[in-house]
Amino acid sequence: QADGKGPKTILSYSGDVKAFLQWLENKGQSFHGHFSRFHITRYLNQLQELNYTPNTINKKVNSLHCFNHFLINQKLMQEKVVFPNKDKIKIARGSEAEVAVFSEPELERLLFYIEDQAQVSQRDKVVVLLLLYTGLRVSELVNIRLKDLDLLALNLKVVGKGGKYREIPLKSEVAEAVQIYLEGDRKAHKHATSPYLLLTQRAGRMDKDTVNKLLRKIGNRIDLDIHPHKFRHTFCSRLVQLNVPLTTVSKLAGHAS
Repeated sequence: QADGKGPKTILSYSGDVKAFLQWLENKGQSFHGHFSRFHITRYLNQLQELNYTPNTINKKVNSLHCFNHFLINQKLMQEKVVFPNKDKIKIARGSEAEVAVFSEPELERLLFYIEDQAQVSQRDKVVVLLLLYTGLRVSELVNIRLKDLDLLALNLKVVGKGGKYREIPLKSEVAEAVQIYLEGDRKAHKHATSPYLLLTQRAGRMDKDTVNKLLRKIGNRIDLDIHPHKFRHTFCSRLVQLNVPLTTVSKLAGHAS
C-alpha cells in the first residue's frame, strides 16, 4: 500500500507469492523468510513447461520481485534474487496474441501420429520433423536443396531472409528420417533429379501452399491446431527453456535481432 498499489493489485501479488511458497513446500523446501536464485529460475522454468502465458509469468515475476524487496527490508534476506529485466519473457510488440506453442501432450500426439507409415508419407514426416526441430520458415523449408544437407555431420545450411546463410544442427532422428526419404520415396519419384529436397507429384519443388495444406490435414486428423509458425515458436521456446543464450536462439532462428 505504501507503494501506491491498489487493493486488487495487492491481492493479486499475494496470490502469486502464496503459489510460489506452496511450490517450494511441494518441493520439500521449508520457507524461513528467504529463497535463492535457484528457486526462482526453477519455478519460472516450470511455469513455462506448464504453458503459462508470457503475461501471466511476467506478472508473477513482478510479484516475486516485490516480495524479494520486502524480505530484504525486513532483514530476512540480504540479496536480490529476482531480476525483472532478465526473468521476464520478452514479447514482441503487437504479437502477444499470436505466439502459440505446442504443449508436451500435443507434441507427443503429433510425433506418434507421424510414425504411422500408413497415415503419413516419408516426405510429410520429414516436413514435420524439420519444422519442429530446426525452426525453419516455410519459405526456407521448401527451398532446401540436396547440397544444403550434410547428414553425416548432422548439419543443414539455410538461405534465410535477405539471402543470408545460417547453419542449423540436425537431430539424429531428423537426419535418419531424411535419409529414409532420400533412399525411398524420393529416389523413385519422377522428379528425383530435382536439386530440391521436397518434391510433389506435380513439381520438382514443394510450395508453401502444399505445406500449409498437409499440416491442416494432419491437424484435422488428430484434432490439433497446426500451422507453420507454431513449430517455429515451439522451437525457440524449447531452446529458451533449456537456457540456451538468446543470441544463439536468434542466430538459429535467423532473426536479425
